[in-house]
Amino acid sequence: MPRPTAAQIAYGSITVIFSTLAMLLLSQTSSVVGTAVIAVSALALGLLVAMTVPQPKPRVVAVSRPADRPAEEPVPAVASGSKTAA
Repeated sequence: MPRPTAAQIAYGSITVIFSTLAMLLLSQTSSVVGTAVIAVSALALGLLVAMTVPQPKPRVVAVSRPADRPAEEPVPAVASGSKTAA
């Protein structure tokens, strides 16, 4: 399983914080059960947002291949007929 990126952690955390505040302010709940339901739903929403952030594409490394050219022919050894004076 790949590690979460910094963007996923940031988006998920911000979603949890702001959705919790918004739901608590809008519902005006004062019970423990209501607060727990809001907290769990905010965590679920944050997880959903974090998982839908696009993953970075893996980097593709170009593989260098030799150019398409004919193989070099071996050069035949030439017998030298010259005699050097010693």
